[in-house]
Amino acid sequence: MATVTRAQLSEAVYQEVGLSRDESAKLVASVLDKISDRLSAGDSVKISSFGSFAVREKARRIGRNPKTGEEVPILPRRVVVFRPSHVLKSEINEGHRDGVQTLDVS
Repeated sequence: MATVTRAQLSEAVYQEVGLSRDESAKLVASVLDKISDRLSAGDSVKISSFGSFAVREKARRIGRNPKTGEEVPILPRRVVVFRPSHVLKSEINEGHRDGVQTLDVS
């Protein structure tokens, strides 16, 4: 399983759009910063034909230490959830059926 890095995204922008490598890196950083800022503010972020990111509040609950079985309080927290669009789901499923990876950011 491969991980897509900021550097790879910047390189893809450089190759596809034709900006300089420095401008491409700044563009990718700016987009990711905007997404992070909106999520930190509690807003949802929707990227058409890709999916939606949202912040969900998780309540305090009791968990268990798997080694000892001891009950441990889990504090309330905020988590980011992602819901893929139907377009993305279709692309992923088509690539899986064909045995070909259709989403390649390299």
